[in-house]
Amino acid sequence: MPIIKPVSDLRNKTNQISDLVHKSHEPVFITKNGEGDMVLMSLATYGEIERTLDLYGKLAVAEAETAKGGRGRALSQVMADLRKRIRAFK
Repeated sequence: MPIIKPVSDLRNKTNQISDLVHKSHEPVFITKNGEGDMVLMSLATYGEIERTLDLYGKLAVAEAETAKGGRGRALSQVMADLRKRIRAFK
C-alpha cells in the first residue's frame, strides 16, 4: 500500500517524514491540494532503483542480441572470467 502524505506534513513534520522514508524503504507520495505532487525516497532506496533499472537495461540488451541470433558465451568462459574478477579483489 503506498504511503501518501499531504505537503503540509512535509512542511510541518519534516523529521517524521524523513524517518518514515528511511524506515519504510519505500517512496512516500506527497499531495498538494489533493493531487499527487512529488515523491520522496531515501538515497539508499534511490540507489536500489537505479541499480535495478541498470540491470533491466542490460537484460534488454542481452535479449535483443539473442533475438538477433547472438550466440552468447559458454558457461565455462563466464565462470573463468568470474574467477579472474574474484581473484583480482583478493
